[in-house]
Amino acid sequence: MATKPLRPCRHPGCPALTRDGWCDKHKPTHQRRVSSDYHGWYNLPIWKNKLRPEHLLREPFCRVCAQAGVRTKAEVVDHIRPFRGDWSLFVDTSNYQSLCKYHHDQKTMRERLADQREAKG
Repeated sequence: MATKPLRPCRHPGCPALTRDGWCDKHKPTHQRRVSSDYHGWYNLPIWKNKLRPEHLLREPFCRVCAQAGVRTKAEVVDHIRPFRGDWSLFVDTSNYQSLCKYHHDQKTMRERLADQREAKG
């Protein structure tokens, strides 16, 4: 079995070579849950058969488009505050908004960029 090649530590300016991405000195002490840990929640019956369809019945049009005076059918039930593995935030119906795919993708990209900036410190 081939092993991963050695690469420089991800910490800026650290010359240490590692196979894990971070040298022992710079390895993060806390690990955030990655979305793959909880992304499967979208396949649960409570989401697919209850929460999502009920919300789209209550709010069938994109909230952002509506603010601009345009009626666009919503395709996505978005979590206003990202839940990031917090079950209570995932099922909190007051944390939902209906969005078209375009506006959902824009919001998601802004959140990811903000997370990257925050991670860089």
